[in-house]
Amino acid sequence: MALAPRLVDAVNERLEEFLADRATILRSITDDLDPLAAFSKRFLSGGKRFRARFCSLGFDAVRGPDRGNGDRAPSAERYAVVSAAAALEVFHAAALVHDDLIDNSDTRRGAPAAHRVYEAQHRDGGWAGDAGEYGRATAILLGDLLLGWSDELLDEGLAALRDPSASRETRLEFNRMRTEVTVGQYLDILEERAWLTRPEEEQRARAERVVVHKSARYSIEAPLAIGGAIAGGSTPQLEALRAFGLPLGIAFQLRDDLLGVYGDPAVTGKPAGDDLREGKRTVLVAVARERLSPGQRRLLDELLGDPALDADQIRMLQGTIRDCGAVDVVEAEIAANTDRALAALASSDLDPGAARDLADLARAVTRRES
Repeated sequence: MALAPRLVDAVNERLEEFLADRATILRSITDDLDPLAAFSKRFLSGGKRFRARFCSLGFDAVRGPDRGNGDRAPSAERYAVVSAAAALEVFHAAALVHDDLIDNSDTRRGAPAAHRVYEAQHRDGGWAGDAGEYGRATAILLGDLLLGWSDELLDEGLAALRDPSASRETRLEFNRMRTEVTVGQYLDILEERAWLTRPEEEQRARAERVVVHKSARYSIEAPLAIGGAIAGGSTPQLEALRAFGLPLGIAFQLRDDLLGVYGDPAVTGKPAGDDLREGKRTVLVAVARERLSPGQRRLLDELLGDPALDADQIRMLQGTIRDCGAVDVVEAEIAANTDRALAALASSDLDPGAARDLADLARAVTRRES
């Protein structure tokens, strides 16, 4: 995709500019805040920028061909979409900081998770109190800070738009996304704790509900709709973006679930089988439980969520889930949802060039290894 390098460069520049400005504000208060600014800059320097790319392509898909001025969008609109794409990356960073804290994860992208960074700062500094408690409290506040910054970034971009209806619609899309991912995270926590009291026949549907609300909408559907709204998209255009984005978002998260169990730590930056230690009640686990014998199911339930699982136990669980055919079922679901998304895209009236780029990106996010 020719667009991707230009977009990523623009988003990275916008993030660098924004974070430098916020670091100056923090420094004006006290240099004790330097660790917050430093971690934010480092954490936001990585990532694949999938959400930013979908946001920009949502804009291009609605806006259509050149208006004859030699640029696909006036500078104000392009500033707004780059700012929104950057805001999505900051929002994602906030969600990851909180997610790692909730899951008690040690690493993210091959480096210590935020709460572990601040736990080490406390321990190395010889400070009073409990290092783990300090790390957790600081990570909560860092996530909240990043969440607020994502709003500020979005608003700076929307202030440049000349169309107030586009600005309002974009803000509504962003607010909806924020609500969806927050309640989706709650549903994820709920399923990890309450699954034992739920009817067996409901567990797969409940896992699928988490996929939709925690990840699918916020990872792909919402960024597309936000980009489309900035472009002043009509209701049919935004619906076309959603018809493509939701099934693709489901496929995206199902791939993530497979990587959480079978991903290569050198590529994912997370320990092998991390989702098994965390006790994630994913669609993969729900399908496995449907297909396992009663004895195998009891063993899976007993071990899932044990943070002390060793490498042999992880390999045993990986083999059990694979051998019962659950991986094949999830792979088939990924393929079916990807096909559904591409069919919706092919039948839409969205800009053909942007649609081709979206199809390429769809294949990339569903075949990834990290």
